[in-house]
Amino acid sequence: MATTVRRAVLTLPAAPLGPENPLPALRPLDRTHAVDERTRAALPRDMARQIGCAQPATVLPTRVLDGYGRERVPTDLDAIVIENDRLRATVLPGLGGRVHSLHHKPTGRELLYTNPVLQPADFALNGAWFSGGIEWNIGATGHSTLSCAPLHAARVPAPDGGEMVRLWEWERLRDLPFQVDLWLPDDSDFLHVGVRIRNPHEHTAPVYWWSNTAVPEGGRTRVLAPADEAWHFGYERALTRVPVSGSVDRTYPTRGEFPADYFYEVPDGARRWIASLDGDGHGLVQTSTDLLRGRKLFLWGGGTGGRRWQEWLTEPGTAGYAEIQAGLARTQLEHVPLEPGEEFSWLEAYGPLSADPRAVHGDDWAAARTETERRLDRALPRADVEAAYAAWRPFADTEPGESLATGSGWGALEVRRGGYELPGTPFADTTLGEPQRPWLELLDQGAFPEPLGARPPGPSLVSPHWRDMLETAPADPLTEYHLGVAQWHAGDRAQAVRSWERGLALAPSRWPLLRCLAVAAGEGGQRDRAADLCAEAFDDLCARRHDDGERTAAEAALGREAVEALLAAGRPGGARAVWAALSPEIRRRGRFRLLEARLLLAEGDRAGARSVFEEGFEVADLREGAEILGEVWALITDDPLPDRYDYRMRPTS
Repeated sequence: MATTVRRAVLTLPAAPLGPENPLPALRPLDRTHAVDERTRAALPRDMARQIGCAQPATVLPTRVLDGYGRERVPTDLDAIVIENDRLRATVLPGLGGRVHSLHHKPTGRELLYTNPVLQPADFALNGAWFSGGIEWNIGATGHSTLSCAPLHAARVPAPDGGEMVRLWEWERLRDLPFQVDLWLPDDSDFLHVGVRIRNPHEHTAPVYWWSNTAVPEGGRTRVLAPADEAWHFGYERALTRVPVSGSVDRTYPTRGEFPADYFYEVPDGARRWIASLDGDGHGLVQTSTDLLRGRKLFLWGGGTGGRRWQEWLTEPGTAGYAEIQAGLARTQLEHVPLEPGEEFSWLEAYGPLSADPRAVHGDDWAAARTETERRLDRALPRADVEAAYAAWRPFADTEPGESLATGSGWGALEVRRGGYELPGTPFADTTLGEPQRPWLELLDQGAFPEPLGARPPGPSLVSPHWRDMLETAPADPLTEYHLGVAQWHAGDRAQAVRSWERGLALAPSRWPLLRCLAVAAGEGGQRDRAADLCAEAFDDLCARRHDDGERTAAEAALGREAVEALLAAGRPGGARAVWAALSPEIRRRGRFRLLEARLLLAEGDRAGARSVFEEGFEVADLREGAEILGEVWALITDDPLPDRYDYRMRPTS
């Protein structure tokens, strides 16, 4: 059959994403994936330089996605199916362009780990993420802020005369447009993926990219790559160089105890590839042109915490997974500079691979590697990958045809502001929507429109261009609010506080500005002032409360911050007053049950705090690497942490 592209609907049990958190993300990114200066000083010079390359301070201008729960209902998801007589790829354009499935038709084998449910969890830079398939990570170290966001998608002519699917968006942490072109050449066993990231600005941009592929981990699944050494990163936040195989074999995902990353030290000039092969020697291989230099294995390990996370991300009885990954740098702690007006582009290929299981699972690592690469060379020669890339490059600028999905309006806003010419990735004015409306008016008229009632302010923009416009706009409370957010993001905290204080004097709704000032006080070590401001902000919000999803999201987010600020200031009485003012529905959520246990501890009621744990709760937005459950339990009792609360990703210190 000729290659076809068609729309489809995939129905999965899914937990709704819920509303965005309306509070701007002023606090620093968590540093789960970071190393200290001593570790960095001992690294190779180029790696150390790229690790220090402009890690963003916050996830602004994106908003945090933490409004999801754990109750799943059958949900229809828009999908795009790309199919030839060998492979069928199912893509979810509304969820970051995730390749949900890659089915090899001649053998009937699914090449990816396909999650049977869609369960958001707090793994992305801005919160919601889900496991399974192939994901495209751009922006900064971690899972992309676009993990659960819609991308633009359209049909485009493919290099072989057929059709391909183009996905594209404007990545907002770095303000960079990118595209992912997917096609299946006729009679090919390999999904081809052309990727391009462009820098249309007049300044150098730090770039992060990792393609993450979830694969079944299996009992005898082995991950192979063309390297003898790897950089090991565990959640102890150290980066060390280790042998890949030897007295400790790091190639079988279930053999480690704790979750870990292994970034392979692929020699210069070696072919770039990584494979996951089961006990019979069958599985998936990923290869690419040389620009995509990095390869990595992520494993959950066989310990209690890793197993618990695996269960958390899917439904009971589902097999576990590992991730094989490919990126622009050797490790995910690095960012690569992209010069003004330049671009990065490369080609990836994903397909089935079978090798002799005796060699693959033998004790001789070099022989296992050699056998796997020999089979790859037979299935898809390196020269063919280079030729496919060369054939694709002229098509990267081809204007898309029939639209298959629509992403956000932020790219259209930025193109309108900057006048960028981006052939192949149009950001049409028709995509501009309500979130962009006030910023479009600022751009065209030089001022924000009058806010509608006491609704929470919309998203803030923080790049230097928008900050300059805010500084020259009329100084009304909404402008001062957004200006303060932009100044805070730029590191000018004193000026941000002054902007928020100016806006507070005339603001009809004071809580958004009070909350920003509370964060500033807390980050400055002023716990009592932070508690006072947070409590005042919550009281102001409650005085204006009415029943809608946006206000409920604000109540939950601000109520949580107020209780935490008051507890940090040693004021359990004030925290209890805020707790009592929260709606019963919010208090029943797992995050707030944990908060209730902390409040009871602060009031001296250990038995009450323990009863909260014994009654059971689930924190839907528990952060990857978070140890809060164990920390609170340790304050209650010396008993071992119950398995249901054990999400530890590193040895107990």
